[in-house]
Amino acid sequence: MDPGAARLTVNELPFCREVIGIRKPAAYGVTKTARGIVGRWPLPILNYTSPEMGAAVSWLTDARDFDMIHLDSIHMMRYAQAATARKPTLRAIYNWHNIESEAMHRFSATTTSYARRWYAAQTARKLETAESEILRSAFGHIVCSGREREQLRRIAPAARIEVVENGVDTRYFGEPVAAIPGAARRHLVFVGAMDYFPNSEAAVFFANHVWPRMRSSLGVAELTIVGAHPGPQVRALSELSGVKVTGMVPDVRPYYRGALAAVVPLRTGAGTRLKILEAMAAGVPVISTPLGAEGLEVTDGENILLVNPDDTEGWIEHVANVAESPALSERLTAGGRQLVQTRYDWEMLGAKLRKTYEGWLSPR
Repeated sequence: MDPGAARLTVNELPFCREVIGIRKPAAYGVTKTARGIVGRWPLPILNYTSPEMGAAVSWLTDARDFDMIHLDSIHMMRYAQAATARKPTLRAIYNWHNIESEAMHRFSATTTSYARRWYAAQTARKLETAESEILRSAFGHIVCSGREREQLRRIAPAARIEVVENGVDTRYFGEPVAAIPGAARRHLVFVGAMDYFPNSEAAVFFANHVWPRMRSSLGVAELTIVGAHPGPQVRALSELSGVKVTGMVPDVRPYYRGALAAVVPLRTGAGTRLKILEAMAAGVPVISTPLGAEGLEVTDGENILLVNPDDTEGWIEHVANVAESPALSERLTAGGRQLVQTRYDWEMLGAKLRKTYEGWLSPR
């Protein structure tokens, strides 16, 4: 759990018999960073490693009989190694939200800092080693897209890998809610956790390099950046004309309801983006970079509009077309909603995951 977060119980997770909450350890300290540079384990894995979590996993492994251990990211691999060492019959299954080494390589290619570029390249290589290790040793793997499955199979052709896409609660995001006060489909919204570098970098770039031209050309009222934990660079964007930075909000749906379009100007990162699926489920046209929409079965012009991140004129053209053409806006909205309802609904994907695990664990 994140520091300060309320402890989850079986009331919030009714599919669980028991919930044991362990606080996430402090990340990116000087000592950990040094260990990440000179030691075996890369910093992203060290950031999720704590004696308390290790003790809890060891206690549960010894106290109960489990068919499998589900690791919700490769960052947790040290716990799986410890658990399977104590009980070799325990099957370890990893959920890959993205390919971490790929995301780190992309960060290395885009950062302008030599020190960060060197660090990211070093970390990417260590992550590749860790990924190769678990691909060959773990019982199974869940990935979010066919692209990622094929990429991992090139590393370990014999690995057991299934695609269970990222999803969205289409019923929740489709519920009618009031838009934010003053909204009249004249603002753009960008939603994402702002302590995640690809999101914060995209927000800073878009607000500084694309938004000023767009606002002066189109008269769009506001760019609203919605997401928890904005750092100093993101908070400073609120000083720009027409830019609003909200920080954490209790409900993102009112910001979607009042939006002309949701923008996803990502330039780095990996995996599939829940923010696109949420916007589609909420009935908002989506304009994204190709990388932002990576791994999703979207079709440019039918359920999304795609544009390169630094193509300012392309961004302006797409936003203008959505603003001036109700038919285009309605086509994108209807196409996006149909896509998430038929392919990315959580209830459907939960059943797919359950069927996958039952198939893997059933006697042959």
